[in-house]
Amino acid sequence: MKYRRRNPVADAFQLNRDAEVNAPEWFLRAVKKEVIYFDRCIMDGAVRIYGCTINTGCGKLRAKVGDYIVRENTGEIRPYKSREFSSVFEGV
Repeated sequence: MKYRRRNPVADAFQLNRDAEVNAPEWFLRAVKKEVIYFDRCIMDGAVRIYGCTINTGCGKLRAKVGDYIVRENTGEIRPYKSREFSSVFEGV
């Protein structure tokens, strides 16, 4: 799904436990390039995603399930908390 930052448009999606299956292609490419790592834990004998770590020029940024992951028009990928995301972006 695409979202518009008041200016300009950016790609974004909400991180969930099924991100390995239903994340957009740009996110999965970043995982493959090891720019993004899934944070996992074992619960009730199953491995579950509880978030991800994104390597940026400013260091490592972490996102939890429910946060939004945004690819800016510059190509930079960064996480936003739900409240912060809804105040900065609007659906297109």
